[in-house]
Amino acid sequence: MSDLTRPTRPIHRNINISQIVAYRLPVAGILSILHRVSGATMFLLLPFVLFLLDKSLTSEISFGSFKSVTSNWFAKLVILVLLWAYLHHFCAGIRHLFMDVHIGLEKDSSRQSALAVFAVSLVLWLAFALKIFGAF
Repeated sequence: MSDLTRPTRPIHRNINISQIVAYRLPVAGILSILHRVSGATMFLLLPFVLFLLDKSLTSEISFGSFKSVTSNWFAKLVILVLLWAYLHHFCAGIRHLFMDVHIGLEKDSSRQSALAVFAVSLVLWLAFALKIFGAF
């Protein structure tokens, strides 16, 4: 085959750091990264959760100290982070289960389900945050 009839192919070169920063990740990709971050957050905060469970179940006096620990604003913030991680991980996990049975694999439905996971997990998180800070 001569050079004139051969189709031109794209040339792939190494990319530099400025191209990586400019790359726009799709919503499903952001959701996937946050799914991993939420799983790691839950794993790292597991000792805190076990400490709270131990304090709440030992006796009535320890339950009183548990209430005093969790009434601190920093503890509430840690609980909110853990709650976000759990709710996001749970909702994204349900999405992944649907994808495992080949539901929502197309580009548009994948984007819509990722946006739905963000919306549902944030609404649930806001409801729990309002409850923790005593709005209702």
